[in-house]
Amino acid sequence: MAKISKKRKAANAKVDSTKQYELAEAMQMVKEVNLTKFNASVDLHVRLGIDPRKADQAIRGTVSLPHGTGKTKTVLVLCTPDKVDEATQAGADFVGLEEYITKIQNGWTDVDVIIAMPTVMAQVGKVGRILGPRGLMPNPKTGTVTMDISAAVADVKQGKISFRADKYGIVHSTVGRTSFTPEQLQANAEELLHTLQKMKPATAKGIYMKSITIASTMSPGIKVDTKAVR
Repeated sequence: MAKISKKRKAANAKVDSTKQYELAEAMQMVKEVNLTKFNASVDLHVRLGIDPRKADQAIRGTVSLPHGTGKTKTVLVLCTPDKVDEATQAGADFVGLEEYITKIQNGWTDVDVIIAMPTVMAQVGKVGRILGPRGLMPNPKTGTVTMDISAAVADVKQGKISFRADKYGIVHSTVGRTSFTPEQLQANAEELLHTLQKMKPATAKGIYMKSITIASTMSPGIKVDTKAVR
């Protein structure tokens, strides 16, 4: 069994595992119990009362965080030649089509987001088995299949993120870094939570937001009061 370090024991001691914290208090706490020396990510984990096996309860979407994620995302745009200049001027890191399809087929996936034009999706489908498991497959629901390339790239660069419930009905999403102020983290978290609330399926029964936990990398999780959020 792994030995718990003194720092982790001290961090654990600060968090009352039986308590559900107000969101503002939780954001202050997550900074206090951070154990890392680097600018760690702060992640929100929301367990929803849904059955992700049902198509009408498969939660998936995007949200623009007011303060971004604290990380600059690398964007690949797959498009026809007439859209290359637009994508480049918008700030895309890689732009092209066939050469990048070939690179992906050879194992290259060093990007955070892939945006594609609807007209090239047939070609993108050739690498769907590679991109899908990595969460990189362009999808109209997340705004990554579009003709408005410049707007899509700008959204990603400015803090737009995609999320989806896993097979257990849990949404895991980064809402900032430990360098953010508690207020910035709270604003980002509230934006995500409000978006999830709006997406509640009509067929979902019982409690929708079952639990909310906030945690930074390698630090203890902090339970958030779901009633306060609702």
